Amino acid sequence: MSATSLRLVIEPGRADKNYWLDIWRYRELLYFLAWRDIAVRYKQTVIGVAWALIRPLITMLVFVGFRHMAGLSSSGGGAPEPVLVLAAVLPWQLFSASLTDASASVIGNANLISKVYFPRLIIPGASIVTSIVDFLVALGMMLLLMVWYRVWPGVQILALPFFVLLAVALSLGAGLALAALNVKYRDFRYIVPFVVQFGLFVSPVAFKTSEVPEGIRWIVALNPLVGVIDGFRWSILGGAAPLDPSAVAISVVVAALMLWFGVWYFRRVERGFADAI
Repeated sequence: MSATSLRLVIEPGRADKNYWLDIWRYRELLYFLAWRDIAVRYKQTVIGVAWALIRPLITMLVFVGFRHMAGLSSSGGGAPEPVLVLAAVLPWQLFSASLTDASASVIGNANLISKVYFPRLIIPGASIVTSIVDFLVALGMMLLLMVWYRVWPGVQILALPFFVLLAVALSLGAGLALAALNVKYRDFRYIVPFVVQFGLFVSPVAFKTSEVPEGIRWIVALNPLVGVIDGFRWSILGGAAPLDPSAVAISVVVAALMLWFGVWYFRRVERGFADAI
């Protein structure tokens, strides 16, 4: 056999066990990429981390004004309007920011992908860590607002981490699929902002699910973010914000399916990322 007929191929192991072990071995790379994204996001900004507070604050003020103009402010169920709205803005922005950042993360790290091997799942995972940091900063503003209005959570607050993880799972699953599609079809970078903007209007951010006419409420509940947002409100406001268990069940099922599909599709096509980019 001649030397010219030999070919050496180096690629990541196909076994799931090897792949997930590689993610653990490269965990320091995930920390580095997340820290880099956080530093880049706030580097050379005038007010730095305050941007994580300004965005939800402005969104809250706009929707509080909308509720007053639409005559919905009297249906807050005893909860102050700013607290009611901000309790929905935070999980929505966690989802939308995570989805947007994850979907663009692979293209944004094209130079790194083409030079060295590592599990590509680390890249969208690191981008979502950055969004979680922003969410935690904004959550501090939520706590201050609750103290200002003297809104004290009940035992329901113990369920808050579950709904946060549910929002992250939804965004990660969809973000992985969109990140993989964005490598081959660059048009998806224009589609994602439209989907996010549309999702804001059909999600119960400026309104409560209970304020939707009963005849079409079941249609609204098909949106997987309804269970997340209503669950977040319920966790913080307790009895002032009702929670439909069926909406939460839909969110859990969709999140599980999206996460499974996102990981499966991402892993299926990631070996061709370096060539496609």
